[in-house]
Amino acid sequence: MNFEAIKDTVCRAAEAAGLKEYEISASVSESISAETLRDEISAFSSSVGGNVSFRCIVDGRAGEASTEDCGEAALEELVLSAISNAECIDSTDEPIIFAGSEKYADADNGACELTDAKKVQADALRLQRAMYATDARVTDGTESSVFSSARTVYLYNSYGLSLSNRVGACGAYACAVIRDGEESQDHYESLGGSDIDSLEQISPKAVQGALDKLGATTVPSGSYDVLFSGKQFGAFLSAFSSIFSAKQALLGLSLLAGTGGEQIASEIVTIVDDPMREGSGMKRSFDGEGVATYRKNVVENGVLKTLLHSLVTAKKAGVQSTGNGLRGGNVRPYNLSICAGKDSEEALMAAIGDGIYITECKGFHAGANAVTGDFSIESAGFRIRDGKRAEPIKSFTVAGNFFDLLRRIDRLGDRVEWGIPSTRAFASPAVLVRSMNVAGE
Repeated sequence: MNFEAIKDTVCRAAEAAGLKEYEISASVSESISAETLRDEISAFSSSVGGNVSFRCIVDGRAGEASTEDCGEAALEELVLSAISNAECIDSTDEPIIFAGSEKYADADNGACELTDAKKVQADALRLQRAMYATDARVTDGTESSVFSSARTVYLYNSYGLSLSNRVGACGAYACAVIRDGEESQDHYESLGGSDIDSLEQISPKAVQGALDKLGATTVPSGSYDVLFSGKQFGAFLSAFSSIFSAKQALLGLSLLAGTGGEQIASEIVTIVDDPMREGSGMKRSFDGEGVATYRKNVVENGVLKTLLHSLVTAKKAGVQSTGNGLRGGNVRPYNLSICAGKDSEEALMAAIGDGIYITECKGFHAGANAVTGDFSIESAGFRIRDGKRAEPIKSFTVAGNFFDLLRRIDRLGDRVEWGIPSTRAFASPAVLVRSMNVAGE
């Protein structure tokens, strides 16, 4: 994609139409992935795609249109379509074309080049074979995947603001299936970012994770002190991340509306959104509206410091945008994480004495309500006895309310666990919560 040529064509069409305020954005995405089953590549994908969007303000209303066709005629029609669409808009929100921030951070993501197709396939097979070689009980159903992706975003507007950003990600997934007699278990591990060259580290983890589940029993229903693994509490943070959106608050879909400056979590909880997170290849120096991004404490020592804002929500609230706006008016975080505490996993288990260690949660799409905060999530993990991890347990449900959960966090682990890199990511250290309701046998 030649964005300069696209920009020139669209600008000429906009000026010919008499437009004074307009914005052009474009993106090009590339991806390559390979999946394995047994000892061969079961799926391979390589794709390149792009689009151009145009937004303008006509008589106080914003119109937008997009196209994947970068031909001159299609780009000229794009402008006319956006003007026509503006006539159909009945939103009372005042549209904003942003003139630009004073300063933008340097989002150095490196070259962000796609991994070679042969290497992606070879790595996937290497990962698969390593799992089979780890233990004789690894069986059919074991699968792995390796991917590489890159995306370039461009933005230009009638104020002369001109921005671009290239991001990239790579990662691997491994799911080991174990059969021991009549019992089968599986376990999933993932790896992303700069660690991708060390694929061998997740093969034994996936296999051992499945082996550790053999002989799992049920747990009696009751109230337990619970330790969530970092990845699983990160999944909770992901499921309930919309509570920090100023747009959701304005729509009455977040109970955090009007709670700025109030204590909403335990004093040991600080939640950060960092678009420039060290080690990430997805650093973004500007949001979808052209506003500079920056690291911010959303919650600090349990106190809500800010919701995440776009230009529109910020203007309504009388504050500055936090640089979290998307095209179309939505709001989202970049890298949202709970900061680490001081305790090792062993120290957290010792502090519990007798309780439950949760290492798997599933069903957030159906079991979590981000508006009310209520959740009921199918879980699995291990009993904690005498301060140590004991026998595996399965098929129990942990239930409660996320807002209450934040307030009752008692201790935090000393290591933050991130998942696979994407346009947004969530992370947490291990989290100890006292007296949670568990429904088991």
